[in-house]
Amino acid sequence: MKTFLQLIWIGIVSGAVLAMIMQLIYSLTGNEAYILLYNVEYFPIIHVFKDSYLFGIAFHFVFCIASVVGLYSILSFWGKQYSSWPYVTVYTAGSGILYFLTLFTDRPPAANDGMAWFYWTASHLVFSLTVAWMIRRFIKLNSV
Repeated sequence: MKTFLQLIWIGIVSGAVLAMIMQLIYSLTGNEAYILLYNVEYFPIIHVFKDSYLFGIAFHFVFCIASVVGLYSILSFWGKQYSSWPYVTVYTAGSGILYFLTLFTDRPPAANDGMAWFYWTASHLVFSLTVAWMIRRFIKLNSV
């Protein structure tokens, strides 16, 4: 149970880091890639909340928590839960692909906005490194 709660906390903290980086990029460049972080209008059922900023934020954090708990659990099956590379690969490559969900919405960023894709993917690289570091720092060290 302790590890599960730690993973939830790691998802929250890493999700906050991701959100802050995306907001900083918007503040510095005006690039609207951060909008995709909270956009739910391309999901069945929950798209009815597409105009709720708070729902978008909640969705972002729930997704961050679920992805951390889920990937850690999958990697634990193979004893790889403390290795950084699986987190970096899955989160960075996965986000680079998921960016193109923007094709299903009229909201920015545009699917052909190369800088938005770069900012989105690079921010998720930082998210993945944050997750991997926190897992090694707070879970692995406590399990020894």
